[in-house]
Amino acid sequence: MLKEHMVIAINRLYGSGGRIMGKRLSAEFGIPFYDEEILTMASEASAIGEQFFRLNDEKAGNNLFFRALGGLHTSLEEPSVDDDITSPENLFRFQAKIIRQVAAQGACIVMGRCANHVLEAAGTENLVRLFVYSDLPTCVRRVQEVDGVDSREALRRVNRISKQRRDYYKYYTGKEWEDMANYDLPINTSALEIDQAVELVKKYLELKEML
Repeated sequence: MLKEHMVIAINRLYGSGGRIMGKRLSAEFGIPFYDEEILTMASEASAIGEQFFRLNDEKAGNNLFFRALGGLHTSLEEPSVDDDITSPENLFRFQAKIIRQVAAQGACIVMGRCANHVLEAAGTENLVRLFVYSDLPTCVRRVQEVDGVDSREALRRVNRISKQRRDYYKYYTGKEWEDMANYDLPINTSALEIDQAVELVKKYLELKEML
């Protein structure tokens, strides 16, 4: 049986199939799946328009102070309700607060948004941190299939979104997004079907006595 408060945090290269994996694991385990839902919940909790969260979603801020510090190390800090309420750093704190709340409520899956870092800092028990990646040709092929674009546009999207996520993670954690030391289970889906990758996660959970 799945541990009651097991939380899976998934970071993924664009085109690796990580989001599809998360959705399938959510369906198999019967637990909530949070991706863009985090933005909606943060908007409702803060009374800040959802468009502010979407405009800054998984994008690095431009505050030189945070860049100099090498990351926003206070993900546990309560968000401000003062003049900086819509700053990228404050919007991140609102999202981090929602991520902590959903993890405290029970087993769930959270996509991206530095959830592995946020929840580790919060001391979340039964946290499993995944990083899903593929080689470039596989990512490009998957983006072509899913997004319905040609190979040139698919390559542009993979490079742009991956860089965006890399910079975002560095900005808010001070760590390297693709440093596998930040994760419990890195999964290369280049030679795996998504269903096989899902089975790999389930086997890992069995070995860790979480399933």
